[in-house]
Parts: sequence; C-alpha cells; structure tokens
Amino acid sequence: MKKFINEFKKFVMRGSVIDLAVGVIIGGAFGKIVSALVGDVVMPLLGLILGKINLTGLKIGSVAIGNFIQATIDFIIIAFIIFLFIKTINVFRKKEEKEQVKTSKEVELLTEIRDLLKK
Repeated sequence: MKKFINEFKKFVMRGSVIDLAVGVIIGGAFGKIVSALVGDVVMPLLGLILGKINLTGLKIGSVAIGNFIQATIDFIIIAFIIFLFIKTINVFRKKEEKEQVKTSKEVELLTEIRDLLKK
C-alpha cells in the first residue's frame, strides 16, 4: 500500500500533471468569463442587429436550436480568443529566442577573442 501511495505522489507531482490541472482550472474560469461576455454582450448586440431576436429561445418545431447556436457562438469566440492568446505568446517567445541566440553568439565571439588573446 505504501508503494502505491508513493507512486501516486510521484505521478501527481510530475510537472505535466500539475500544469494540466492548472490549465483545466484556468480554462474553466476563462470559459465562464467568455460565456458571460457572449451571453451578456454579444448575444444582445446580435439580437439588436437581427431585429431583437432572442436566439436562446429559438425553436424549429419542437427542437430548441437557440441553445445550440449559443453554445456554437461561445465555442467560436473561446477558440478565437485562445488563438489570439497563443499567437501573442508565440510572438514573445520568438523575441526571447532571438535575444538568447544573439546573446549566445556574443558569448561565443567573446570566448573566441579571449582564447586568441591567451595564445
């Protein structure tokens, strides 16, 4: 039993599991924010544009399609915002990588100069 508990601790303390847990928690909170944005801002504006149509109450026959449309719009907005977020992070990463390459080249050149001066 002690071995099982130790294996479990080892599994939970791995970085990827903790990162995943943090991602899920942040994703859930982020989803609530975007759902509120869509439900309270985007959908009323869309309703105004489309002539005050409430899409959440939209039904085709006995099928309530409005909630599906709402969920689809939520998904598209969440996906777009995540795309923009990742794109921004990648821009910063590229800048950081360029600085690291520049720094490593400078260090390499200075090392070569030092070695030449020693000779």
